Amino acid sequence: MKKVLVLEDEANIRSFVVINLKRAGYEAIEAGTGEEALQQLKRNPDIKVALLDIMLPDMDGFEVCRRIRAGDNKIGIIMLTARTQEMDKVTGLMTGADDYVTKPFSPAELTARIDALYRRTGGDVTADTGEISQPPFLLNTRNRTLEKSGNRVKLTQVEYSIIKLFMDNPGKALSREEILDSVWGRDYFGELKIVDVNIRRLRIKIEDDPTNPAYITTVWGYGYKWGF
Repeated sequence: MKKVLVLEDEANIRSFVVINLKRAGYEAIEAGTGEEALQQLKRNPDIKVALLDIMLPDMDGFEVCRRIRAGDNKIGIIMLTARTQEMDKVTGLMTGADDYVTKPFSPAELTARIDALYRRTGGDVTADTGEISQPPFLLNTRNRTLEKSGNRVKLTQVEYSIIKLFMDNPGKALSREEILDSVWGRDYFGELKIVDVNIRRLRIKIEDDPTNPAYITTVWGYGYKWGF
C-alpha cells in the first residue's frame, strides 16, 4: 500500500486527514511531533509523501523539512499551515517542500495534491531509460539525477521534473502556466507563485551566480527559458 506520513500535532485534524487518506487508498503513518516524524521515516523508508504541519510542539515544520531534505531528496513534501502569510509559503518551499496546503482544506483538494506528488516521486511511473547531455549538464532520466561538470546536483523530484522539462525544450520560452501544467498537473489547485519559488531554488543549486542566471533566464511577463 502507498504510504504517506502525516505530521500534525492536533489529534482531531490528524484523524480527519488519516480517514480521508485511507478512503483514497493510502496507508497513513502518523506523527504528533517533529522528532516522532523523523523516527517514523527511519522505520518506514518506503514513505513517498510527507504532510508536515508547520506549528509543532518541539520543532517547526520548516526544520523537519530541512532535516528530511538533508538525507532524502526523493520524498515528496507538502506543508500544512493554518496561516496564509506569503512568507510561510515561500519559507516552506525554500526549505525544500514541493507544495503547500492552507487550512482549512477540502479532502478532495488534499488527496489531489498527494496523488499528483506521489506520481512525480516515481511511485506510479516507469522510469525513463536514457540521458540528456547539454554541457556542462548531464541529466540521467533512468535514475532521475543531474550532474554539472561531473558533480552531482541534489534535486527534489519536482526540481528534477522542471529541469527535464527545460532540457527537453532548450531555447524555448516556457510560460509559468506551461510549467505548472507539466510539472504539477492540469488539475493542480495552487498558485503560479510556486513555479517562481522553485525556479529560485533551482538557480541557487545550478547557477554560478544565481543573481545573474545564465542557464534559467527570465522571459519578463511570460515565464522562463533554458538558456541553450
